[in-house]
Amino acid sequence: MATLLHRLGKTAYRRWPIFIAGWIVAMLAVGTFAATMSKPMTDAFSIPGIPSEKAADMQEELFPQSVDAFDRATVNVVVAAPEGHTLEEAPYAAAVDDLIAELRDVPQVPADAPLANPVDAAASQRQQLLDAAEQDGTPRDQALANAAALSPLSEDGRVGTITFDYDVETPQDIEPATQDRLLEVMDDARASGLTVEANGTGMSAFTEPGGSSELIGVAVALLVLVLTFGSLVAAGLPIVTALFGVGLGITAVTGMTAFMDIGSSTPMLATMIGLAVGIDYTLFILARYRTELHHTEDREEAIGIAVGTAGSAVVFAGLTVFIALTALAVVRIPFLTAMGLAAAGTVLIAVLVALTLLPAILGLLKSKAFGGRVRRYAPHREPDGHVLNNGVRWARLVGRKPVAVALLVVVALGALAVPLKDLHLAFPTDSTAASDTTQRQASDLMSAAFGPGREGPLLVVVDATDVAEADRGAAIGEVAAWTAGLDDVDNAQVVATNEAGTGAQIMVTPSSGPDDTATENLLTALRDGQDAIEQQTGTETGVTGLTAITTDVSERLSDALPIYLTVVIGLAFLLLMLVFRSILVPLTATLGFLLSVLATLGATVAVFQQGAFGWMEGQPIVSFMPIFLIGVVFGLAMDYQVFLVTRIREAHVHGYPMREAVVDGFRNSARVVTAAAAIMTAVFAAFMLQDEPIIKSMGFALAIAVVFDAFVVRIALIPAVLYLLGDRAWWLPRWLDRLLPEVDVEGEKLERPYLRGPDFDDAFDDLESEASRA
Repeated sequence: MATLLHRLGKTAYRRWPIFIAGWIVAMLAVGTFAATMSKPMTDAFSIPGIPSEKAADMQEELFPQSVDAFDRATVNVVVAAPEGHTLEEAPYAAAVDDLIAELRDVPQVPADAPLANPVDAAASQRQQLLDAAEQDGTPRDQALANAAALSPLSEDGRVGTITFDYDVETPQDIEPATQDRLLEVMDDARASGLTVEANGTGMSAFTEPGGSSELIGVAVALLVLVLTFGSLVAAGLPIVTALFGVGLGITAVTGMTAFMDIGSSTPMLATMIGLAVGIDYTLFILARYRTELHHTEDREEAIGIAVGTAGSAVVFAGLTVFIALTALAVVRIPFLTAMGLAAAGTVLIAVLVALTLLPAILGLLKSKAFGGRVRRYAPHREPDGHVLNNGVRWARLVGRKPVAVALLVVVALGALAVPLKDLHLAFPTDSTAASDTTQRQASDLMSAAFGPGREGPLLVVVDATDVAEADRGAAIGEVAAWTAGLDDVDNAQVVATNEAGTGAQIMVTPSSGPDDTATENLLTALRDGQDAIEQQTGTETGVTGLTAITTDVSERLSDALPIYLTVVIGLAFLLLMLVFRSILVPLTATLGFLLSVLATLGATVAVFQQGAFGWMEGQPIVSFMPIFLIGVVFGLAMDYQVFLVTRIREAHVHGYPMREAVVDGFRNSARVVTAAAAIMTAVFAAFMLQDEPIIKSMGFALAIAVVFDAFVVRIALIPAVLYLLGDRAWWLPRWLDRLLPEVDVEGEKLERPYLRGPDFDDAFDDLESEASRA
């Protein structure tokens, strides 16, 4: 591989106009396709085959006019009179009427939208239910309870809801002008003294992503690169290539909406990963290129060797990330598969950019590649001429007490993992939004006025086709009575029957909120009792609705995690065994990853779920975060493992004893790995500035994971373990050695006019000779 990449690097350097033009043409082609063929992104989290989806299919069959829960753009406008007043009082009743009149003029609100004053709507609905109760014999108390469960007016008359659906196919079709007009209408109504807030699926488009988080991450990355290279031009190269790769990747993701559903959070996550690995991969090759310039004035040969050696490590590091992300497809969850494939595609582009576009740009710049120097680097040297840097000092420090270092890391990370035992997975809802958003404030008003279950109803679909026509009403009523008798049920009533009388919808209002464990337990109880009630009544039943669907998705994600871990770790273990020709090195790399990811999840639970340090309001962890985090962190962990241990193995291959090989590896790669980890931490942490809770939690988790894995596991634990293992670290059974193909990651087959020397060990040597050649 090193020989092939060596030729590729030299070719890209020599024929730089062709390679640069090729990348520009690719960007234009993908951009044109995306601009003309892309479709809106979606926030649907459905999974074919889960119980709630089957129930939704039954609902669609019995009620053809029903709309998918994720496609409805529903808005709940919540109005509240001041404390001590009601909406029936003259000034507030008139203000609500004015609000309704203005709502009818909001773009995309259908002309026949059922907009009504909550006071009038509640009275009308109550009377209808009482009249129906007289006809079918329902007790008056039950009819009043049913009316209260559906009433748009609170019992004290202070809070009311005005609910409507936008005339759009999906919430993503809501136009900015519609959003702006609704906010203006709400502001106008507040002038009358009313409290007016809104939530619902139709409000999801109101979350505006911050535009500065990526720039902050890039700015910090640029600062780290300037400190690393001491050159403004060299520092800018990883940023430019990474931004180009991310731009191409995100454009391709946008274009993929023409063929598959892409979640609205997918581009942000692909950007997060693409920026980080794009900068790191370019940094690693560029650092090796500068090292090689101290041994040859042939720049083409220097970039060839850099791509052949560091590029080989980049290929395998990228492959581990690619495997971890694409393996998300094995869990058979469409939106997660789309996220994984989008991020994996961006990583693949980052690898290709580092291997081809970077050498081409260096071919364009020639001697100006390290121009704009802002500082000189004059390293200290040991008596034998080798560089003495902080990497060497740290490696020797760890080597004095490897057992103590290993135990300290294991205990510390284990302690951080303790909060993981309280992990509660759920999907974000309006009730878990930031407290300063209108969605959260509307949710709080509704919960206080109507009970927390109003926002998380469950829908039981009853198919009575096989029941005798005369018995269908009784059978449906029996199912409704059964659901009403379960624990945590505030109310259960039939809210719709089809024209043929063969199907019914029973709305079950829990006593708890949509993200509460009690609601999940109620859903389990409904499912557990389905067989018995179906046999008793002769009906077929199913439970659906937003709450049921998101709960099922969370359960499927939890069940898929062991499968995913097996596939990812198994494939990556084989890949690392191929790279390092060892069993113990991949094993220690994997165990170190498990430590860092458990500590990361524990810290995330403590901060986001338990509200530690007061940084965040306590809320459940988004359901797909652990599995996605594991995939990404595993890939990044293997990046650092490959970058660091390949240099250790390279020294060992060239005859260094194990202890000296570890020191030499840190001499040459510690600064690169540290810079790469600092950049990744900055890029990920910057995403915590986003308003979107999913992105915020992912940014935190990924940033802290990099800190744990790079600065604790790879920089401390791995060298300690390698010291303890000694030469046994490279043990590989002979039969397995014969089976594994030879992969020259260290560049042993590359012809170089030098073997070893003090300058060879210095990845960041003095720039004086480089400046003189320039």
